[in-house]
Parts: sequence; structure tokens; C-alpha cells
Amino acid sequence: MQFLVIRKADAETEAGVMPSAQLIDDMTTYNARLVERGVMKSGAGLLPSAKGARVSFTNGQPAVIDGPFAEAKELIAGFSVIEAGSLQEVIDMVRDWPRSDGHGNVQIEIRQIATADDLGFSDDQQDRYNRLVDQEAAAQQQ
Repeated sequence: MQFLVIRKADAETEAGVMPSAQLIDDMTTYNARLVERGVMKSGAGLLPSAKGARVSFTNGQPAVIDGPFAEAKELIAGFSVIEAGSLQEVIDMVRDWPRSDGHGNVQIEIRQIATADDLGFSDDQQDRYNRLVDQEAAAQQQ
């Protein structure tokens, strides 16, 4: 199973405060342990919402809203994709989150990533999805 580990934004991340050298070292060490265990598939920090946009649809019509967005607690500052056998395994990994992040005051959300089986794909939909995954992997090899 794969899980999305979401580091929620806070006032500092939304203000564009860059991480300290200590936090970069701590996060790199934390992430390296996950990579060495073979459980971390990807991850990255995100720039503040002021550098982003939202696209909302009403009756199929898109409307673009430029950042920043008001509620920092509803935003994300970074993410990791983790492979694990259970939600509890991921919770146990997150318990070791670096205390230097957010001065020890961060919120992490963990969500299981839905699979084709979870979503009820038909055989044709699964085949189409598999072809897209194969195309993406081939493109990354180039």
C-alpha cells in the first residue's frame, strides 16, 4: 500500500521562511532512513501558496484564483509517498519526524493512496491506466 504523508503548512512556511541548516540536515537524515528502508518513493517541499494558483470548476467552467490562500492550516508545505503494509507502520515512521521542524509544532496528515481496485476500474480502464504508467516510466528512462 502507498500512503501520502502531508506536512501541513503554517505561518512560517506560508511566509516563505526558508528552512534552517539544522532543519535541512534533520529532514535529510530522516528521509535518508526511509529511503534506506526502501519505503520512501518520492517527496518534496512546496513553495508558499503565494507562488501557486487554484482552479475551481462551476458547471464545468474553470476559474483561476491566484495565491496566496487565506487558511494556512488547510494548505500543505510538503509531501512524501511512502510504501508500507499498514497505516500503523506509517504512523510509527512519522513519530520520528524531526523535532526541529516547525519548532516542534507541526501537523502531519497521512492518507492511503487509492488503487484501481479501490476505485472499481473495469478491465479496459485498468489496461488503459497500465499503458499510461508504462509510458510514464519509459519517458523517465530517457
